[in-house]
Amino acid sequence: MPLFGRRKKQTEVAEQPEPEAPRLPDPPAPSINGLRSMQDHRDYLLSLVEPLPPFGQNLIEAQGLSLCEDIVSHIDLPGFDNSAMDGYAVRCADVAEAAEDNPVDLPVVGEIAAGDGDLPPLAAGTVVKIMTGAPVPDGAEAVIPYEGTNRGSETVRIFAPGQPGLNIRRRGEDVTAGTLLLNEGDLVAPRNVGLMAGVGIDKVLARPRPRVVVISTGSELVQPGNPLTGGGQIYDSNSYLLAAAAKAAGAQVYRVGLVSDDPDEIKQTISDQLVRADLLVSSGGVSQGDYDLVKSVLPELGLTDFTEVAMQPGKPQGFGLIGEHPDDRVPMIMVPGNPVSAFVSFEAFVRPVIRKLMGVEPYVRPSERAFATKAIRSVKGKLQLARGIVTADAGGRRTVELVGGHGSHLMGDLARANALVLLGPETEVVPAGQPVAVWMLADG
Repeated sequence: MPLFGRRKKQTEVAEQPEPEAPRLPDPPAPSINGLRSMQDHRDYLLSLVEPLPPFGQNLIEAQGLSLCEDIVSHIDLPGFDNSAMDGYAVRCADVAEAAEDNPVDLPVVGEIAAGDGDLPPLAAGTVVKIMTGAPVPDGAEAVIPYEGTNRGSETVRIFAPGQPGLNIRRRGEDVTAGTLLLNEGDLVAPRNVGLMAGVGIDKVLARPRPRVVVISTGSELVQPGNPLTGGGQIYDSNSYLLAAAAKAAGAQVYRVGLVSDDPDEIKQTISDQLVRADLLVSSGGVSQGDYDLVKSVLPELGLTDFTEVAMQPGKPQGFGLIGEHPDDRVPMIMVPGNPVSAFVSFEAFVRPVIRKLMGVEPYVRPSERAFATKAIRSVKGKLQLARGIVTADAGGRRTVELVGGHGSHLMGDLARANALVLLGPETEVVPAGQPVAVWMLADG
């Protein structure tokens, strides 16, 4: 039964020759042993998506988003001279001679709390009790903290002098009206949220979080928490892995229930999800097997490009622009079903697309350098993305050691790794002590 009623009843027509499946335009040519390079494939995907249009976001929702406007303060911050301490506002001449052995006694003529207004000026020879954040009255030149007094209520004894400006926060000393606070393209951090709220801003123009729908296909999959009842069943880990990675990258994530190896169910599920997706991500069904059905049914739903990329793991890859109308098509990235392949493919292709949809550069994780603690062997002909553990040696230099084997199903090794080690197609061995490129797998 259609979830959102998007499936349409097929009209019976006379049998026609099967048309050629629609393909995306101008895919990059193979460049490495008949395979597409990882960079070419990533660049191709990025060329087919555009940043999402911005709209007004409240400050809390804008955290982590990319601004599409400059943010300028229209007020001073602080907006008035205020006290930095609990104490007594004084005129400096009245306490100029105050000392531990020569205290000055002055009458307390009032009390000012944070939020008070319409204050009378401070007369010579008097003081006023004042709280932190409270406005400083005209005539007051310094605030003597409680620690420098006997904390009197009607008359206070003061044991220290006050210099002009002591413990007073001046109007505009933090931000003046007209100050540029944030630039278009900046990411909104929690500290920025506080600053904008402090100058009275409640909404900003920013690109929204992409709505990413994650789908796992395979009749062998079982929802975690349920028992495995068949010998060939496995728990669905990929949808959780990819959904968590997409959320860490900044997306709003929807994880769809398991989809069996049934062509109609696959097509219906994808069609149903288009209404709430800015990006679809599926795992499984893109290789050459009899049950790799995503690859066979996707051309019926839009323009597609299935290819083999010169990388290991993650060789089979798919991409599509899915939907009936050219102006309303949703990008879909299809990654292999083995967990490590799925994660490596996410880092190589899905994460950059999410970041472009958000308008957040750089789209690709920066390539950093670490030194091999042991010789690292690789296989020529493909870019190897090996799992590694990066640490710092005694001198603070980053070092890396591979973790686990080359199997694309080894989730335990993936969980232990904090980096992907990039070994070029021409590399056979990296001697111990030599540098290699790594992607650090920080969250986000």
